[in-house]
Amino acid sequence: MHIVHQITDLRNKLEAHRSAKESIGFVPTMGNLHKGHFHLIQNAVKENDHTVVSIFINPLQFGPNEDFKSYPRTLEEDQEGLRYSGCDYVFAPPQQEMLQGKPEEHTKIKVPRVAEILCGKNRPGHFEGVASIVCQLLNIVGPTNAYFGLKDYQQFILIKKLIADLKIPVTVKGVETVRNKNGLALSSRNNFFSSRELNIAPHLFASIKEICAALQAGNRNFKLLENDAQKRLLDNGFQPDYCSICQAETLKPAAPDDKDMVILVAAHLGSVRLVDNLRVSL
Repeated sequence: MHIVHQITDLRNKLEAHRSAKESIGFVPTMGNLHKGHFHLIQNAVKENDHTVVSIFINPLQFGPNEDFKSYPRTLEEDQEGLRYSGCDYVFAPPQQEMLQGKPEEHTKIKVPRVAEILCGKNRPGHFEGVASIVCQLLNIVGPTNAYFGLKDYQQFILIKKLIADLKIPVTVKGVETVRNKNGLALSSRNNFFSSRELNIAPHLFASIKEICAALQAGNRNFKLLENDAQKRLLDNGFQPDYCSICQAETLKPAAPDDKDMVILVAAHLGSVRLVDNLRVSL
């Protein structure tokens, strides 16, 4: 496994594989790796000749009152875990390698409407920052396939559109969410929970599954289902941001005759903001 910090160095190493017509899988991360990340990496290793994992905590996607400074930084532990993952290259650039000058002066991508709803409504500028750095990383790595977790479903839809609109020659692969035994989606931010909050957090996914069961039973009163779920979350100690039943591909509000839908929920529990979703095909 090679640990690379400079863009030029990584490009030079990967060019030899491209010249040999060998496929390159890419998993972008912000580090603090857990089983969910390693599940993405396993898919990349299985499906490609070579795999690159990036570790870069992107300051552009954090708002002024968000947790950029306190976001877990565990580079040494991450690198040790990656040695046994089968990945070939770890790209861990310093911030000045990716962003010259102040972050607020960096070129950003103007994102479409899908980034202005749901999480984008409450986190202005977040998806603009995500899209800008993901595009930059894809241009640096030039992968055959890029792997993203479906827990951040809105982000996944945005990245698919970004790649299609900008004609970036890469195949996007969505990988299912990894959960603990109680159904809680694995996330680096789960480390911030108290033991009490860890016991409460699985109620988020439970509320989504209740909506799913109602939809499968024929209930089409979407607004009532959304409101009931938010009330249950409040009763369990959450502060909901939204609970929305949407069309799976466009994230527009679902219509009664839609067959492919996604239930998306975001809520605060203590200091942690959780997002989760579940796709429903009828």
